[in-house]
Amino acid sequence: MATAHWSVPLQCHEQAAVCHSLTIRCPQPPSSSELRRRLEQVGELAEGVLWERRTRERSTAPEAQQYAEQEARRPLRATSGPRLRITLVRHTDDVADLVLVAARDALPRAALGDLAGFLTGGSLPRAGRHGTARETSGAGAAPLAGPEWGLGDLARRGLVGSARFSTTVRENPVDRKLLISAIAIVLARYDAEETPRIALLDPDAAGPDALSKYVLKYDETMSVAAFLAGGPETPEPAGEPATELGGGLAIPVGMVFGEWDDARQYYPCLAPVFPLTLQAEQRPDRSWSGTCWYDEGAIDPRIAHAFVEQVAYVAQWLADLGESGEELPLSATPLMPAERAADIVRRGATPPIAVTSAAGSTVHGRFEDLVRRHPDAVCVTDGTRTLTYRQLDEQAELMAEGLRSSGAVPGSMVGVCLERDATLVVTLLAILKSGCAYVPMDVTYPHERLRYTVGSAGVRVVVAAADVFPVVEGVRCVAPEELLRLGERSVSRGRTTPCDENDPAYIIYTSGSTGRPKGVVVPHRNVLALVEGTAEDFGLGADDVWTMFHSSAFDFSVWEIWGCLLTGGQLVVVPFWITRDTGEFHALLAERRVTVLNQTPSAFLPLVAQDRESPAELAVRLVIFGGEPLDARELLPWFARHPQAECRLVNMFGITETTVHVTAQTVTPQAALQGSRSVGPALPGWSVSVRGPRGEVLPVGAAGEIWVGGAGVARHYQGQPELTARRFVIDPVTGERIYRSGDKGRMRPDGSLEHLGRIDSQVKIRGYRIEPDEIRNVLLGAPSVSGATVVVHHDESGDRAADRLDAYVVLKRGTTVAMVAEHARQLLPDYMVPATVTELDAIPLTINGKVDVAQLPAPTAARPAATESPDPVETGSADRLERDMLDIWSRHLRTQVGPEDNFFALGGNSLLVVRVLAEVKELGAPKITVRDFYRNSFARQFIQLVRERITLASDAPATTGGARS
Repeated sequence: MATAHWSVPLQCHEQAAVCHSLTIRCPQPPSSSELRRRLEQVGELAEGVLWERRTRERSTAPEAQQYAEQEARRPLRATSGPRLRITLVRHTDDVADLVLVAARDALPRAALGDLAGFLTGGSLPRAGRHGTARETSGAGAAPLAGPEWGLGDLARRGLVGSARFSTTVRENPVDRKLLISAIAIVLARYDAEETPRIALLDPDAAGPDALSKYVLKYDETMSVAAFLAGGPETPEPAGEPATELGGGLAIPVGMVFGEWDDARQYYPCLAPVFPLTLQAEQRPDRSWSGTCWYDEGAIDPRIAHAFVEQVAYVAQWLADLGESGEELPLSATPLMPAERAADIVRRGATPPIAVTSAAGSTVHGRFEDLVRRHPDAVCVTDGTRTLTYRQLDEQAELMAEGLRSSGAVPGSMVGVCLERDATLVVTLLAILKSGCAYVPMDVTYPHERLRYTVGSAGVRVVVAAADVFPVVEGVRCVAPEELLRLGERSVSRGRTTPCDENDPAYIIYTSGSTGRPKGVVVPHRNVLALVEGTAEDFGLGADDVWTMFHSSAFDFSVWEIWGCLLTGGQLVVVPFWITRDTGEFHALLAERRVTVLNQTPSAFLPLVAQDRESPAELAVRLVIFGGEPLDARELLPWFARHPQAECRLVNMFGITETTVHVTAQTVTPQAALQGSRSVGPALPGWSVSVRGPRGEVLPVGAAGEIWVGGAGVARHYQGQPELTARRFVIDPVTGERIYRSGDKGRMRPDGSLEHLGRIDSQVKIRGYRIEPDEIRNVLLGAPSVSGATVVVHHDESGDRAADRLDAYVVLKRGTTVAMVAEHARQLLPDYMVPATVTELDAIPLTINGKVDVAQLPAPTAARPAATESPDPVETGSADRLERDMLDIWSRHLRTQVGPEDNFFALGGNSLLVVRVLAEVKELGAPKITVRDFYRNSFARQFIQLVRERITLASDAPATTGGARS
């Protein structure tokens, strides 16, 4: 379907939108004097109204037709000039095109047609059909913004495109009402959250009467017959302008109806009055031929073409349905033919990269291939010990023997609960070598969560340091050192445990809405596919130095560890406290010459600020973002110091259930300036598509649920067959197994994906995936709690470091919010513990019985009970140091802080700790580490610590006097 283009300068957009034109082919054109004489008869002749042009082509030549069209699309110069322009375009074969351009309010369509007929030899127009004294109302001003699903390119504003559509003649023809109903159905699929609104532009009316609107009641559960019966009968007055130049968009689609005339070409507007302006003309046989006009700054051409195709398809389907489908629900209305839906799904899939058969089919098998090729290359370092590929492999072999001796049966699950160091990496590899799957758990998790995890996964052996893991009946806890000793004594060392690519490699537990985390079972083949699908594009190899920054219980670590070790790189394991101290982490990146860095956006932004202040030069060439949505605009300061040619930034969308990453988008400075939300196309071997509530394929641009298929789809949820059946389904389009992510997104015309957050209540805070309902269920499990809800507070400034979880509880007598907060800390990891707990008499509900978030009061910090406070410390309540420190804490926590308050009980987090310490340092205090802060998290403890450090450094000059007592 060809698209006609013409350009309308932005300053002329409004004027062009209120003009229309009519072109008539004249086989025997009138002379110029005859035209003037006829114009005098109707009183239209004025200076600058009549023009004559000659082409060098015959009338049948495409160039001659294009010239006439250009004249027809050229708006009047200004509202203060003539309200009519007539151009006679003469061709070399004595055929001419008469082109009339007028302001609609000055000369409506009927009057324009009468005038054109008279000028070409017809009868004199009837009086009262037109006039030149009216002023244009401006109601047709074209907006510069379009609906979100339009995905227009602002750089192409003013470039007008057209898309043709048509219906055919069937037993039941399409009428106007059916065409409008079809538009409403299509609009509802593009934006399910908006009531379909369609404007009607009447070129035969003037002023406000020219514009009216339809607001259609739409519910997909109602029948098609009921919808059509209650559909548009009489349009309502438009009231407020349907569009506002340069402002917010009120109505995305406008209709102009007319009758088809083979001898005339009518343009109802010379710039789109609405983002999509549909001109529909009915032929004598009752079929429709139409054109959609759109501005490419508001609507992508591919979306415009698809939209009108879908309108024509739905209209024809409704007409053909007749009375046979009266009871069909609106949800059954197909938006497009099945083959078109399949084509959209195919465009969202990326073919896998071919891998040589010599490569190992398991994670540890692939690692062993690298050991044979590069045995002495540095493999892992943690700052205290360094292992080559051969040494790591040998230690893992010994530990695997120890695991077998400890009762780890091939195919079983082995728990891991270790600090981040080289031993952790050895342990994970050893578990795989033993034919088992690893179940990582963070050492900071509450004991109750650890007990639940091993019980859910069926773990019988846990590798953990002494006195770290709680006692669990039937579970043996063994230290890494003990496993190595058992392996050295084994007589069967070196044996191979049967294992293939379909066996589980690991189970990672994520937040679950039931109040308990859910385990995602991922096989070896998925991890290998992830590495194979990215290694070539990212240029991963033996020269790279990676960091393992994240907890092994967070699936980002799967990418960090195996992305590095299966491509021959060197892995730098970052100790926990360095991950919490931006300054120390930046120094480590510089010292170790790290080239590949993986970060959540929340963790990367403080690093950007640190990089601006530090003289140390980084060697980072690749930064991978994941874990949470990225605001690309925040990367501009990084580009200022690290040009794109030297350091590539890649935004990746992924889910634990689809093996860490799904898509990849290189972020350019231009994309950062535009605030691009694209997360890119699917990785090789993966597929993405956007679906409606019933799994129907949504068109490009429409927002819906992201479905992920291909190489990354996990096996199942451990021990939860019903949940597995709901989320891991067979795609009705492809017949393949696919994962319903619960994430909201839209496909772009280029095949890339925009990630728009969650459909359900799940949230991401500082990269952690959190189900508020899990926290709510934990709170309801506390003694004497009869009601609870959890909401996410996003700071108005957009500062992600200030995002927090606020809990509201209804308590029985004798219970305090401090007791509830302590109950939550015993069951939930730190990142899921609510920052505030507020007591209510009752949870406010909407009329539908849902929590009325708007009625919740401002949260109250859950201050610790007196018994939780440490031993008294003198704070010096009247001195300047205390005032300075409390002021810093209060500003960053956005609440008034007293000496007895705890930083984390008031909503503090690791990102805010870094900011507080940076400001304390600016006041002249000696350096205080993040670890020091965590150990002194009560305000009076921290003030005392600062005082002691200043005393120790009293012989050194202070940069400012602010921090001096």
